[in-house]
Amino acid sequence: MMKGLFASLAMLCALCVALPAAQAKPIPGAKYTYTLKSVMPVAGRQGVACDGKFIYVSCSKALYKYDMNGKLVAENKNPFEGYSIPSNHIGDIDVYNGELYVGAENFMDGVGKDIQIAVHDANTLKFKRTFKFEPKSGQEEVSGITVDPVKKTVWMCSWVGEESGRYLYEYDLKGNYLRKVHLQPVPQWVQGVFYYDGSLFMTADDGTADDNEPDHLYRIDITSASNAHVYMEKVFDEAIKQGEIEGLCVDPSTGDLLVHMNRGARIVLGMGKGFYPGYTEEIHEIYRYSMEPKQPPRR
Repeated sequence: MMKGLFASLAMLCALCVALPAAQAKPIPGAKYTYTLKSVMPVAGRQGVACDGKFIYVSCSKALYKYDMNGKLVAENKNPFEGYSIPSNHIGDIDVYNGELYVGAENFMDGVGKDIQIAVHDANTLKFKRTFKFEPKSGQEEVSGITVDPVKKTVWMCSWVGEESGRYLYEYDLKGNYLRKVHLQPVPQWVQGVFYYDGSLFMTADDGTADDNEPDHLYRIDITSASNAHVYMEKVFDEAIKQGEIEGLCVDPSTGDLLVHMNRGARIVLGMGKGFYPGYTEEIHEIYRYSMEPKQPPRR
């Protein structure tokens, strides 16, 4: 009797140990499956955009342009020249009709202010114009920006939590504030936003790098409603080292997902505070994934 009891306990323990492997199963509600194809080193640490001919990368205080083979072809290390409001930080970016859309602000130790939408020439990376944001929206920081080419509107997200981080904010292409949409449930530490095939996709730096926890990709299907459900799309557990995820986009020439990731630096309230063991500098990389629509389950 005792031998049978011990055998049953041993089997139960074995099943408990095997449970984490279930995380590898497809995520309920996800629209696509993702397969890592390549990792490309870049200079900037914030966002990524792609028009099918070039890949654009933002740093906090610079803009870079790469060809599709990863060769740097242009850079602007003084992107704030000509801005109507002084800025010190650029987040995720997007490219639309030959122009780069930039979410700019003054950012320090987790606090953002003086938010504005800046537009740069995608060919030269030079500044063209800015739009002020609407303070009454409640947005307190801008971590990412994307253009909806169907509706011809701009969406911005906020990394700062509490009330500001619970929404996505919509403007027209002239800079007029339209509305905000309540995210339900609310992802933590949203870093980038991108419109693709009728949905908005967001990256969130919601894994604790100190504990080697992965970050995540989310999807929101926007309607005319004041709120929208948030679906988890992907767990970034294949990262070379867990660090700080940033912006995202889809390469229109291939349909691949491009995700900006940083590793090596300790980030506290959005600011670098030293390095992890084995690193003397932060490494910035673009992860390229194939995106395949999920097949409906067989009955």
